[in-house]
Amino acid sequence: MPAPVPVASIRDFYAFEQHVKTCRSHRGLAMLPQWYEVPVFYFSNPTAVIGDGDPVWAPQGSMALDYELELACVIGSKARDLPPDDLAMSCVAGFTIMNDWSARDLQRVEMAVGLGPSKSKDFATSLGPRVVPFGELKNAYRDGRLHLEMVARVNGKEYSRGNSGSMHWTWPQLLAHASRDAELQPGDVLGSGTVGTGCILELTPEAVDGWLKPGDVVELEIEGIGRLRNPVVQHPASR
Repeated sequence: MPAPVPVASIRDFYAFEQHVKTCRSHRGLAMLPQWYEVPVFYFSNPTAVIGDGDPVWAPQGSMALDYELELACVIGSKARDLPPDDLAMSCVAGFTIMNDWSARDLQRVEMAVGLGPSKSKDFATSLGPRVVPFGELKNAYRDGRLHLEMVARVNGKEYSRGNSGSMHWTWPQLLAHASRDAELQPGDVLGSGTVGTGCILELTPEAVDGWLKPGDVVELEIEGIGRLRNPVVQHPASR
């Protein structure tokens, strides 16, 4: 199924403290103080966006495919130099579910060099199943955050559960940072980053059934938005 909106660009943030803390602690690292100074993001590949029901495969050379449970906002109108308050939300068309697929073994090498991620991320990003207008979610919006239950399942088994209201950074802060000295365009997508417990890397592959493999089905569900489902298949070059 096509993505629910034509995507112009993807900025994926790193807004959930629990996810960052846990992943760093697995490597024996404390939190970076700079994380609390600026809501960092990386650019992903808009031409690699897939929709609900579309198959996904690990990129060449990877044996560590992972999902990432995220909420994403879609820009509906041009905006630049937005304020970090609720006025920034006026440019938002709505929200959707985002699966920021990751090849963790490739990512480990890229990040060790100090630049990236790149090929560990740009092979696929799922969006869907629909974009829900911000107005329909207003009752869940307070303090700059949407308070929505988030769940990830693999082959019907619950792996992850969190709430989008646990973001450290607010949506107005993300929008203000993304639009500083840059014009946001309709179709731009801003990902929240992974909710706490929202990926195998954070859970550790030993605690679940290992990294994702062909035959697995990943379902991400967010309250008020729906369910985004993608089957994992073999890489076309290996068939």
